[in-house]
Amino acid sequence: MKTQRQTVDFLGTYFSKEAVLRLASLAKILSWVVATIYALEWLVQAMVIVLQIARGFLVGMGFSDIAQSIIILFEQPLRGVVYFVVLQGVAQALLMFMDMEDNTRRAARK
Repeated sequence: MKTQRQTVDFLGTYFSKEAVLRLASLAKILSWVVATIYALEWLVQAMVIVLQIARGFLVGMGFSDIAQSIIILFEQPLRGVVYFVVLQGVAQALLMFMDMEDNTRRAARK
């Protein structure tokens, strides 16, 4: 049976370093999952547009209708890019704050 590590480097620490590292890792993994889902969704949407063109479904549609279909094709993946960047940024910010806390405590000890 595994025992959980209960050591604390400094009594004033209000967070678990292991938990923050797990959260940062989870954010990185989740960002790649989100990016993969949005990439697959974009591929499906692109194939649908290609099939619509091949089957002649766009015949009789105006310029604005076709432009809207193309804009929608690129709007969804843009959300995925934003989610990916935000989750990667959150993971890096958590690690950066942990480094800042560690450096501050190290400087205070000297």
